[in-house]
Amino acid sequence: RFLNRRQGKLAPSIRANRQLELRVVSELTKIYPITDIYFEYIKADVDLTSGRKGAKSGKGFSPVMVGQKWAIEQLSQLATVHTRFGWQTSNLRKHLRLEKSKNKAEQSPESHANDGIALACFQFLDYLPFHTSNGHGYDWKGYVKVTNAPFAVIKRPPVSRRQLHLMVFSKGGKRRKYGGSTTRHGFRKGDLVSSPKGIGYVSGDTEKQLSVSDANGQRLGQIAVSKIQLIRRSNGLIVSH
Repeated sequence: RFLNRRQGKLAPSIRANRQLELRVVSELTKIYPITDIYFEYIKADVDLTSGRKGAKSGKGFSPVMVGQKWAIEQLSQLATVHTRFGWQTSNLRKHLRLEKSKNKAEQSPESHANDGIALACFQFLDYLPFHTSNGHGYDWKGYVKVTNAPFAVIKRPPVSRRQLHLMVFSKGGKRRKYGGSTTRHGFRKGDLVSSPKGIGYVSGDTEKQLSVSDANGQRLGQIAVSKIQLIRRSNGLIVSH
């Protein structure tokens, strides 16, 4: 039988998520002189996946695990990549007294940023062996001061895919346009615009109006095209603070 997994290709959804991560890192390298990248390498919980009865300590495989090697290969083209395991990140995060939330739906530093801060601190601080006349062991060596910083969420514009064949005909036998990244007024979905309701992103259109939404996807309003001014074309990223 033909083996269609020999090339180790990533699933399209996983590849899209990894490419978004790479896009963000590549944009950061244009702003900051990044020389080292610390990557948390996640392993499967073999206790749960071993098939033994009563093995309930872990969560098994995680979607985050997929595409790790591919991501490391891509990141190594931007800077030197260092890998750490989850338990190492956890130990340093606790040493730095950074809290962690397991609720990934919560958009906060505790759920998404503090692990990354701890990983970055490995450049200046690590748990290393020591030997003295009185004994030996392991201790934290180095120093880093963690200060407050702005927290931002970066995501792709929520664009529906084109549907060329809608299920129900409109009057006259013509199907209405659905999905896609363009509008009939010269704007694109994801364009940053100024409107009477405030600054937002183009999220849709009608015959004479444009839908403008904030960075969280909440619609500010449907506004006449003549009252909207373009600030910046869509770059494929939406940033919310």
